[in-house]
Amino acid sequence: MSSSSNASIARKARTKAEADFATWLMMAKLGGFDDLPSNAQSFLTSYRTRLGTMSEAESTALAVREVYSAYYSAMGGVGTAPEPKARTQTTEGKVVGSQRPTKPRPGLSAAHHSTRPMTRKSFLTLLVLASLVALIVVFRLLAQ
Repeated sequence: MSSSSNASIARKARTKAEADFATWLMMAKLGGFDDLPSNAQSFLTSYRTRLGTMSEAESTALAVREVYSAYYSAMGGVGTAPEPKARTQTTEGKVVGSQRPTKPRPGLSAAHHSTRPMTRKSFLTLLVLASLVALIVVFRLLAQ
């Protein structure tokens, strides 16, 4: 297997590990720990155990590294999972910068977005007006 395919597997494994661990952690915090797969439960149990001896950031980094290593092997990576490249951080130091700029979605123009709320408001106004007219007609029929 070439080093470029190992690098590709490493990137995919790292991305999946980060996303999965964050999801598992959130589910556990919301009371869904028992609903998680057994491997997720074991990673979270190790994470919680380490919180007694290290900071949350260190424990999270180590847990993500463990999940990443497991995913790297499961995805067919050869050897030890390579260390990921350091990510660039913003000036606050807490938010990770985006690797790629976001692309605008094709087919959705600004005009489409600006007319949609107006159409909804017009429809609601028309509906309220029609209801008032119906109420007046019913009232007059009952008053006779």
